[in-house]
Amino acid sequence: MRIFAIGDLHLPGGDKKPMDVFGAHWENHFERISADWRAKVADEDIVLIPGDISWAMQLSCALEDLRRIALLPGRKLILRGNHDFWWSSLTQLRCSLPEGMHAVQNDAYDAGDVVFCGTRGWTLPQMAGGEAAQPGQQISQDEKLYRREAMRLEMSLKAARRMAGERPVFAMMHYPPLLPEYARTGTEFTRLMSEYGVARCVYGHLHGPSVQRGYNGLYNGVQYDLVSCDALGFALREVSL
Repeated sequence: MRIFAIGDLHLPGGDKKPMDVFGAHWENHFERISADWRAKVADEDIVLIPGDISWAMQLSCALEDLRRIALLPGRKLILRGNHDFWWSSLTQLRCSLPEGMHAVQNDAYDAGDVVFCGTRGWTLPQMAGGEAAQPGQQISQDEKLYRREAMRLEMSLKAARRMAGERPVFAMMHYPPLLPEYARTGTEFTRLMSEYGVARCVYGHLHGPSVQRGYNGLYNGVQYDLVSCDALGFALREVSL
């Protein structure tokens, strides 16, 4: 079993929403991704898709996009992104997903050789690189959401560690769990992933010039990979150990 990742597919959700409005490099992007996918992925492989899958607003509209992905080889693990407004009831979603596709949300999935887990994440507090709020300081709404997502990540990691035993654990997030300006202090997300012995974490969300702010590499024992599709040149990245 090989493991691949690509995020932020931004499929149209039943509407005409051409992605080339964000640059000519987005033209026919899913066709290019699909060709690369078929060339690389076998049916027994895993493909991680960490969010921003479809522009649809309702699950019924997103299903067309999910079915297009499901036709491609491999088992697909999907995670919610900040633009996946169609993702509401997890129970309803899991009942509706095409065969070979599984939704991960604050929990874990046992794929045999590897256990996968994940949560959406949130904007890191004080993006300019300052410290998080200290006791007695007012906490912003962003930091409240950041702390909530850290709790959800830990819930997911606990579930994965119970399943995994000595097997490796991979994590997915949509928002970056780490940016270069946080390399000195780390974040609550990186602390938890190191504490729970995560082998690798993939994430997306960053596009265009922001791709340069992504963190790719080893940090406190965890390998981090930015896998938004334009950051990868619209080709899947293999993230097998």
